[in-house]
Amino acid sequence: MQQVRGGAATVNAVDPRRLPVPSRRVSSRALVAAGHVWVLHRRKFVQGFAAVLCCVLIVLVYNVRDFLVGGVFTVTDLVQAEVAEAGFAIDRVEITGQSITPDRDIVAALALDPAASTLEFDAEAARARIQDLPAIETATVRKVYPDHVIVKVTEKLPVARWRVDGVTFVVDAQGEQIGEDRGAYGELPLVVGDGAADDALVMIRAIDQYESLKTGLVALSRIGDRRWDLIYQSGLRVQLPELGVAQALVALDGYQRQVQLLDRDITLIDLRVDGLVAVKPTVREDEEDAEGTEKKKTTTPPPTTGSADQ
Repeated sequence: MQQVRGGAATVNAVDPRRLPVPSRRVSSRALVAAGHVWVLHRRKFVQGFAAVLCCVLIVLVYNVRDFLVGGVFTVTDLVQAEVAEAGFAIDRVEITGQSITPDRDIVAALALDPAASTLEFDAEAARARIQDLPAIETATVRKVYPDHVIVKVTEKLPVARWRVDGVTFVVDAQGEQIGEDRGAYGELPLVVGDGAADDALVMIRAIDQYESLKTGLVALSRIGDRRWDLIYQSGLRVQLPELGVAQALVALDGYQRQVQLLDRDITLIDLRVDGLVAVKPTVREDEEDAEGTEKKKTTTPPPTTGSADQ
């Protein structure tokens, strides 16, 4: 290797191994190494930092959660109060379509706060709560600004009354109790007796096929948890068989259409034996007295007479 000096050209041979080597600082080497690591693993570093930051934020929010929730509720209450004072407070609730469901149950399902306003009232959530009530088939809840809520319900159709533990309920076509009978459904048949819940709806649906048998029917009585009796307003009792109820109802409907059997002056119709109809006529009080007198005359022993030679 040759070394060239300035000025006059002077060339000297130089051994490279004798040239000075500048020393690098340790800090410079560390920066270079860190730069290499950052370039190679930058994405992992960013992801790790983000994860740590999220953990810190979660811990921070958890520690101040009560304060934050209280602040949110305070702000919400203030906003609601301001909205209510502005004329949007719910001042009137109109409910239509209910006859079984008490008004208080519908109002409770609305869940109205004292400071509730039509702006923040959730009509859809209230509708869902009302529709969950036992007697409600469908419900609509509508807000009328500034201060009016309209509720319209359609109730399930009651088909019978059911006496349970001394309380009379009305039931729908599925046999579900949909409300307490307060005297408005006296025309529906009353289901009574031990075991009446077992197949009462089947019996009710069977009788619904015969209009002639429903007139004046006041009760379905379960007898011995085995069979049914039909009780009519006139006091007539129709005894149905344990088996073959459908055939017995067909026969009874035929007798009613042909000879008005249910309207006759009888107290009992016995259909428990297949192919045989037994009836018991009504016995009047005067007839009972006459019958009792006749029996008394018949059973009274004749007076004792003395002997001829006395």
